[in-house]
Order: sequence, then C-alpha cells, then structure tokens
Amino acid sequence: MKKAAISLSFDEEKLSAIRMYMTKKEADLDTELLSQLDKLYEKYVPVNVRDFITERYGEDETAITKNVATAQNKSNAPCPPK
Repeated sequence: MKKAAISLSFDEEKLSAIRMYMTKKEADLDTELLSQLDKLYEKYVPVNVRDFITERYGEDETAITKNVATAQNKSNAPCPPK
C-alpha cells in the first residue's frame, strides 16, 4: 500500500521529554506512533471496509499485524553499542 506522511504540532518540551524517556527504555517513537495508528484503524474502521482495503491492495490483516509486532519487537530490542 502507498504510504502517507502525517505532520503534527506538539509541545516541544513534552516531545523532548517523551524522546528522552523512550530512549532510556530503548523504545522508538515512530514505532509506538505507528502501533497506535493501527489500533485506531482497527477501532474506528468497520471490518467490512478493512476487508475491502485488504482485498483491494492485496495485503492481508495478518501481514499488517505481523508488521506491527515486528516493529514493536524492534523497539524493545537492545540498541547496538556506539
């Protein structure tokens, strides 16, 4: 599927704090945001619409779920030494 970019405005100090504490827990902000977007998609988009999108673009729900799980595992994996 074609990807779309999202641009948000958020308080700079809060974002800095999020990044700082996520780094300490070896979490990735992009991965977490993508995971939340997938949850919103599943919560608000009716199943029949999700099925239509899946059929139209050829990516099944399990592949999407596996991609999210893989991304989450990467965010929990230790960072390589610098």
